[in-house]
Amino acid sequence: MIEQNQRNLRKQVAPFEKANTKDSVWQLVNTLIPFFLLWFIAYKSLSVSYLLTLLFAVIAAGFLVRVFIIFHDCCHHSFFKSRKANKILGTITGVLTVHPYSQWQHEHSVHHATSSNLDKRGTGDIWMLTVDEYQAATFWTRAAYRFYRNPIVMFGLGPIYVFLLKNRFNRKDARMKERMNTYLTNILIVVLAAFLCWGIGWVNFLLVQGPIFMISGAAGIWLFYVQHTFEDSYFEEDQDWEYVKAAVEGSSFYKLPKLLQWVTGNIGYHHVHHLSPRVPNYKLEAVHNHTEPLKNVPTITLSTSLASLKFHLWDETAKKFVGFKDLRSSVKMKSVKQI
Repeated sequence: MIEQNQRNLRKQVAPFEKANTKDSVWQLVNTLIPFFLLWFIAYKSLSVSYLLTLLFAVIAAGFLVRVFIIFHDCCHHSFFKSRKANKILGTITGVLTVHPYSQWQHEHSVHHATSSNLDKRGTGDIWMLTVDEYQAATFWTRAAYRFYRNPIVMFGLGPIYVFLLKNRFNRKDARMKERMNTYLTNILIVVLAAFLCWGIGWVNFLLVQGPIFMISGAAGIWLFYVQHTFEDSYFEEDQDWEYVKAAVEGSSFYKLPKLLQWVTGNIGYHHVHHLSPRVPNYKLEAVHNHTEPLKNVPTITLSTSLASLKFHLWDETAKKFVGFKDLRSSVKMKSVKQI
């Protein structure tokens, strides 16, 4: 019965899995042109006030997040009908977002195939330990995990490490095509940065691109984090893991204000995206609205999502996320009972 319901759910979503070239091209226009224009205005505003530059940088960062969503769709072959077109556009937008197309496509595909599976963590995921794993870990592993889970580290240092450093290197077992795509992306990033530094000066380049990169990078990591880290999420060991349940229960519906929903390319409908990655970002809302079972999924808002910052460990017994403080309270209670 459960399997039948899951098959029916996938069938209801299937009609939305085709890209519309007109909508895709329009999204390119209303994303790339404003981004480049805002970047130029931010540069020009340096002669007026750096506060004004920062204002334009914040807005440009929002559009860079939207560029990343296009890149993300290309990696799923959902933005255009042609796989070749997706790869070309994905490589170009990958340069703008400093993400090598082929490398990230592989990593993200693994994430989709293993999301919420406790036995297959480690690729394309945020580092997450269970309560038992944390308690059994060494002092140094615990310290590293706490450091990693610190918001300043995750959203401040995270973009620098993941996007600027980690993305520059291929994984060990990468095939030649993937390696060449990473090399090409790295070369194009250097050429573009060098051209801008030559044209406007390296100081001006950093003053404009620096805040755009940091703000968009932090926003991107936040979106990924909050869409899989909420109190009553879904995690199971491999033998009990189910793809559909992982999609609709292990991925949140991040209900954002309309403007932010537009800027983030509807990625708040993350449960729909994980159920069917072939649905273009501009159709995710329609799937949610026209598929009754998807309306009753874990929902978080801009204000309630802040609570996810205190969720650090997965409690396999209670089937929910808990924080380090909850863990300490639990240990104290156990000690009192033993006395």
